[in-house]
Amino acid sequence: MRIAVATCRPLPEPDVDEPLLLEALEKAGIVAEMTAWDDPSVAWDTYDACVVRSTWNYLDAPGEFADWIREVSTKTLLLNPAEAMIPNIHKRYLLNLEKAGVKIVPTKVLGKGEEVERVDFFEGRAIVIKPAISAGSWLTRKFIPSQFSEGVTFLAQNLTDQDMLVQPYLESVERREEIAWNWIDGEVTHGVRKSPRFDEGYEDVSNAVYPTDEDRQRLAHIMDRAPQNLLYARIDLMEDQGDWLLSELELIEPSLFFKQNPDAISKFIEALRRRVAFGK
Repeated sequence: MRIAVATCRPLPEPDVDEPLLLEALEKAGIVAEMTAWDDPSVAWDTYDACVVRSTWNYLDAPGEFADWIREVSTKTLLLNPAEAMIPNIHKRYLLNLEKAGVKIVPTKVLGKGEEVERVDFFEGRAIVIKPAISAGSWLTRKFIPSQFSEGVTFLAQNLTDQDMLVQPYLESVERREEIAWNWIDGEVTHGVRKSPRFDEGYEDVSNAVYPTDEDRQRLAHIMDRAPQNLLYARIDLMEDQGDWLLSELELIEPSLFFKQNPDAISKFIEALRRRVAFGK
C-alpha cells in the first residue's frame, strides 16, 4: 500500500503527530510519502489513498484548497471524504450543527465587507474575534469590555477581505476546561485539556484524558449530526455554566495528539487499511 500524507510547505509550525504517524505506518508495511497539497507536480492517482494532515496554509487560498479536494477525490481515496471537508473549511458549519440540535459556543458570523459598529453581542461578556476560515490561532484575539472599541476596529479592519466570527470568551478555559476529543473510525480514543491560545501563541495541552459514559453520549450526539464515514475528527468542547459547548469540529487537519495515546495511532492505521481495502 502506498499513500500520500497531505501537508504544506513550508509548515508554519512543526506537526508533532507527523513523525509518530510516519514511523507507525512504516512498521505496518505502508509506504507513506509527505506531499504538499499545493504542489502541482504530485501525481495523486498513483497513490492508493491520500490522508489529509498538516495542510495548514489552506486559509491563504480556501477556494483553491476546495478545488484541490474535489480534484483529488476523483483520483484516489481521499480521507476525510470531500463531502465532509469542504463544508468544514468555513466555520459557519457551527451554525448548521446548532440547527441540528448541537449545543455550540454562541457564534455570530459577519460577512466580508459588512459594516460593524459594536461587538457587544453577548451581554457584556469578554469576546473572542477570529476569522471564519482559519487554522491554529491565526488572527484570534480576545477583548474585554473595556477594549470593545479596539475590538470594533480590529473586526472592521479584517472584514475588508474576509468573513469573521465573534464568540463570547468562556473563562472556564483558564481552568483548562476545554477538552479536545479525538474521534477515530467512529469512536472516541482520548482527549487532552487545552489552555487558551491567541494569535499564534503556544498551545499547552495535558496528558491524555479518557471519556466517561456521559462524555461518550455527548460526543455521540454531536457526531450523529456530523458528516459520516470519517477516518478522524477532533471535537473541541468548552464548559460554560455547567454545559459543554462545541467550539470546533475539525474534520480537515486537526492535531490528533498521538503522543498522548499511541494506541490511537494503531486504530488510525487499522481503519486506514480497511478503507483502502474496501475503497471507501
